[in-house]
Amino acid sequence: MNAFDWLSHMGIPQVDTFDIVEIKFKGGRKEYYRNVDYLSLTTGDPVVVDVPSGHHIGYVSLQGELVRLQMQKRKIRNDDAILRIYRIATSKDLEKWEEARNRELPTLYRCRQIVDELGLKMKMSDVEYQADNSKATFYYSADERVDFRELIKILAGEFKIRVEMRQISLRQEAGRLGGIGVCGRELCCSTWLVDFKNVSTSAARYQNLSLNPSKLSGQCGRLKCCLNYELDTYMDAIKDIPSVEKPLQTEQGIAKLQKTDIFRRLMWFSYNNDNDWHSISCDRVNEIQEINATGQKVFNLQFNESSEIEDLAAQSTRELELLDKKFDRKKKKKKPRNKNRNTNQASSPNAPAKESNFPPRQAKNRENEQKATPAANPENRKRRNKSRRKPNPPQGNSPKTQGQAAPNQAKPTGSQKPPQEGKRKFPPRRNQGPNKNSGNE
Repeated sequence: MNAFDWLSHMGIPQVDTFDIVEIKFKGGRKEYYRNVDYLSLTTGDPVVVDVPSGHHIGYVSLQGELVRLQMQKRKIRNDDAILRIYRIATSKDLEKWEEARNRELPTLYRCRQIVDELGLKMKMSDVEYQADNSKATFYYSADERVDFRELIKILAGEFKIRVEMRQISLRQEAGRLGGIGVCGRELCCSTWLVDFKNVSTSAARYQNLSLNPSKLSGQCGRLKCCLNYELDTYMDAIKDIPSVEKPLQTEQGIAKLQKTDIFRRLMWFSYNNDNDWHSISCDRVNEIQEINATGQKVFNLQFNESSEIEDLAAQSTRELELLDKKFDRKKKKKKPRNKNRNTNQASSPNAPAKESNFPPRQAKNRENEQKATPAANPENRKRRNKSRRKPNPPQGNSPKTQGQAAPNQAKPTGSQKPPQEGKRKFPPRRNQGPNKNSGNE
């Protein structure tokens, strides 16, 4: 990832242009070279640069006045130790460099096999060939000092090349390999981070983070570098937070600190290790600590004395009374509804006394129902209940029922003939006489 040149579009005099250019190599490694021939370079151009044992190819990543600022930041002197840029890389230079890069992966696998055979406690992470195919740099990481003199002899004799061993830290190894962090972005050590500062567990404590190694460690196995980014802001905010070394003494019980919100300046306490937490401000904590220092106790975390609670309750009741009076006035101002409606109330002498409790409209509907249905009459109700209690006569010619007529069966008169067996007699239709065909059969 290249740095953004925010000075490129500003009106800087071209006469005093800085002649040193930042060149990027494999694995994010950056070096500074002098543009002696004043070549017109742009960001991303491949150039051939001078190295102590030949030449190498890199890409332009930064130039101009920002390079001067970067050199001051990294404390690099502008002297004769800075090497020069030869030329812009041609197609032949790039083809030769591509052939050298194709040898890196097989060389790395073979080197790891040799390390296992020799039993050396080191981890080979990367191999980089020069563009002129005359030198190979082996990058490794180890916890202890390793004697690799025998390894260099074997590698130089097998690959017919000059070997250089360079030890790197675990963070530098992660920066060379690259990857994606838990934040979803590319690793800082492989993009823009140059100086690796020490990260301690106290940085996580100041930020109230859980001391979980799996969450606080990065891909390199060490603590994440981003823990130092906001550490200064937390240190400034902690200055005004009171230190609670012992529980607060209250009449409700001892109050122990459970949680602190640094930026909102709130602290949560619980009585006698209870699950209910009570939040108070940092100023209130200082006030309680001063009272406890004199040997006295406060009533609870919110109030010093119980009278303050009573005053607060009395004030709340007064507010409720004012609200009640306010709403009572609104109800009195409302006009009553006109309940005298023009309704024709009809009363029947046979209606029971209970119907007087109904409204006039409901009483009228109830009288109409009684007239329409004769079952509403109490005499008809008694008859209907008696008929329900009597069992239905059994069907068939049993000896007990022979010669006896059914109680509900009407006796035939002289003008009517009993119905014949095998034919059904339908009742007469409404507003009509009996069936004409019933008597002629």
